[in-house]
Amino acid sequence: MTEKEKDATAVINKDRFGRFAACASACLGSRWAFAAAISIIVIWGVTGPIYHYSDTWQLLINTGTTIVTFLMVFLIQNTQNRDARAINLKLDELIHAIATAKDQMINIEHLSDADLDLIAEKYKLIQSEATDLPQQDRDAKGTAGPSSS
Repeated sequence: MTEKEKDATAVINKDRFGRFAACASACLGSRWAFAAAISIIVIWGVTGPIYHYSDTWQLLINTGTTIVTFLMVFLIQNTQNRDARAINLKLDELIHAIATAKDQMINIEHLSDADLDLIAEKYKLIQSEATDLPQQDRDAKGTAGPSSS
């Protein structure tokens, strides 16, 4: 096995959870999974009188839903992290591709909350200055709002 093949295998093995999480999210987020969950609850409810609404009968649904909820938290978080990362990378590419965009905005998701607050304040100030300008000045700067044609 060549070094390149070993590296490719390592990358594939490294992201097994990512692939599992993506597949599980797709399957568990489907209407069929929702229908299955409703069916389980209906079956559980119908069996209540048969088991005289016993503690074991109640414990069954409580334990099942707790386990499913616990595991789903990790799957959902993994999916959210992957989606957020992909969106941030796409935005970074757009910022990089647009000549007038500020490249300093690339990867700002890694800044502290205090740093992000400072950037937000800067853009609030820019926005308030833009709304304070008379219409002629905005037209001259090329920042005119929607035209009234």
